[in-house]
Amino acid sequence: MSSTSILIGIAGGTGSGKTSIANKLLEEYDKGDIIVIEQDAYYRDISNISIDDRHLHNFDHPDAIDIELFNQQLISLLKGQIVEIPIYDFSTHSRLKDTKTVNPHRVIIVEGILTLHYYSLRELMDIKIFVDTPDDIRFIRRISRDIENRNRTVESVIEQYLKTVRPMHQQFVEPSKYFADIIIPEGSKNKVAIDLIRTKINSILSNQIDQ
Repeated sequence: MSSTSILIGIAGGTGSGKTSIANKLLEEYDKGDIIVIEQDAYYRDISNISIDDRHLHNFDHPDAIDIELFNQQLISLLKGQIVEIPIYDFSTHSRLKDTKTVNPHRVIIVEGILTLHYYSLRELMDIKIFVDTPDDIRFIRRISRDIENRNRTVESVIEQYLKTVRPMHQQFVEPSKYFADIIIPEGSKNKVAIDLIRTKINSILSNQIDQ
C-alpha cells in the first residue's frame, strides 16, 4: 500500500504506560505531524443489552473490539483519507452518536492492550512496540485510573481484574509482545528507548521524502 504516513503500534497490559509513551512521542513532533488513536474508541457498541449485562461484559477479549472498522479506518488514514472515529462512552458502555474527525498525519500512533494481537493491524505497522511493566505496578495504576476517571469502586475494579483483565492479559496481551520490534521496560521513563524510537521514526520519514 502506497502511503506517506507511518503507523506505530504500542501495546502492553493495562496500566503499563502505553499512553505515557505515546504522549512522550507527541512532544517530539509538531502537532500537525503526529496523532494518537486509542484502541478503546473501537469497542463494539453493546447498547442493545441491559446496563447490568454491560457491566459484566468482557472488554479485554479481542472480540470486544470492532477490528473490522479499526483496520478499515487505519487503511483509509494511511491512504491520505479523512475518517470519522467513534467516540465511546465508558459510563454507559456504548458508542455516542457523535464522532471525531481525524485527518491524515505523517505519524500515526495506535495504542491499546490488543493492538499487536491482530494480524491485520500488525501488517500495517512500520514499528511495533510493547511496554513491559510489572503486574503489581500495572494493577495499582488500574485501580487509581478507574476510581478517579471512571467512577468505579475498589471492589468492582478488583473483581473485574480477577475475572477478565488478568486472564485475558495472560492469554492474549502478554503473548503479543513476541510480535514487537521493541520491548520497553519502565515505560516513558526509559529515555534510551524513546530516543531509539524517535531515531527510527525520523529515518522512515527521511526515506519517504527521498523517494
